[in-house]
Amino acid sequence: MRSVIIVGGGISGLAAAWELRGAADVTVLEAGPRIGGKLRTGTVAGVRVDEGAESLMALRPEAVELASAVGLGDALCDPARAATTVWTGGALRPLPPGHVMGIPADPAALAGTGLLSAEGLDRVEREETVPAVPVTGDCSVAEYLAARLGPEAVDRLVEPLLGGVYAGRADRLSLRAAMPRIAALAERGEPLLPALRRMRAAAAARAAGPAPAAVRGVTGGTALFPRAVARASGARILTGTAARSLERLPGDRWRVAAVTADGPLTLEADAVVLAVPAFAAAELLRPHAPLAREELAGIPYASTAVVTLVYSRGRAQALPEGNGFLVPPADGHTLKAASFLSNKWAWLRDAAPAEFVVRASVGRFGEEGLLDRPDRHLIRTVTAELRRAAGPMGDPHAARVTRWDRGLPQYGVGHLDRVARIREAAGKLPGLALCGAAYEGVGVAACVATGRAAARQAVAGAVAGT
Repeated sequence: MRSVIIVGGGISGLAAAWELRGAADVTVLEAGPRIGGKLRTGTVAGVRVDEGAESLMALRPEAVELASAVGLGDALCDPARAATTVWTGGALRPLPPGHVMGIPADPAALAGTGLLSAEGLDRVEREETVPAVPVTGDCSVAEYLAARLGPEAVDRLVEPLLGGVYAGRADRLSLRAAMPRIAALAERGEPLLPALRRMRAAAAARAAGPAPAAVRGVTGGTALFPRAVARASGARILTGTAARSLERLPGDRWRVAAVTADGPLTLEADAVVLAVPAFAAAELLRPHAPLAREELAGIPYASTAVVTLVYSRGRAQALPEGNGFLVPPADGHTLKAASFLSNKWAWLRDAAPAEFVVRASVGRFGEEGLLDRPDRHLIRTVTAELRRAAGPMGDPHAARVTRWDRGLPQYGVGHLDRVARIREAAGKLPGLALCGAAYEGVGVAACVATGRAAARQAVAGAVAGT
């Protein structure tokens, strides 16, 4: 039986451990006091709330399938059905159904919504008449979509959704990495909106009933997911254990030097999986793969914060409907998004019927100064903006700020080429593999996929190297 050390106890590393169950002796090293990474559930005013990711992407199957495999199938739940809503122009305005990352397949559905000015709507409606040529190579989301739909559509329709997923900006994010379906259409060199309508028609023809939910939650909080994966993996989990260096040994084995509260710790294994952020992987690979190290260190990260607010239903002046809203950065607000968790998730509403819980998100790439403000300032600012957007809710009786420093990697133009170079350079080291949000997707499902693939690669490389 091979031995494998996995550095990083987030969902990527735990998925790698699960992939190796029964096939390798696995040790997971987690620098922090708990496993799960950004799948973290806490308690505010006695209410269980997700402080990181609140759902699992269901449009790709890896996360929900793994959750079911580790015994959480009955705990998976769908959010309440509601339109995607944008707070812009002083009002909450629903996006028309059938959009793709904010892009409407039918521009006529935007009429009367107030999402775009008359000039902006006219520009979208003329998209089919704009000459189209195949896009070669990568470009930013804004470069392509502004040329097709106009800059106002990018600012008001696309930016809010990109901010919610990547905490990034359309003029910096890679079209190929952040919007691969749109990139595929761009590379064919044809008008965009007719192609989106054909995609919708094909999807409707395949569907046997109502469209499934795009995301699924976990009753009791998403932190239950990594815990269940860890138990099912059978791996040895060492928290409070920070890997500091890697050393290659004769026979293509690896030695990991770590630091714990009780002092240094050294472990050896046939293979190593690095399931840590790109900047941490860069430092561990510095002596072994300088080209990979340089590319990894070049991946920028955005810092964000989640502000959880708990209102008393009995004292609130008014409570909003719907699941929440997104905010375009062009409107100049601190809020990036707000989720009305007590509306969105039945399990939370049932667990705390007397409370109304709101999750507010702040912070995009380049807004690090905003997050330097003290907690009380962020809470006061977010509360005031919520009142402006959703009405006179009153004041929360409890609040918490959860900060995620360098929490989201940014997929800049050329990101997929960068990842290919990283994988080529690191692939020359037998028994070593990389996984996590920095490579092929920031969502939980993508992280699960990269973790499982890295586990297979690491063991295959270790076998080939002996």
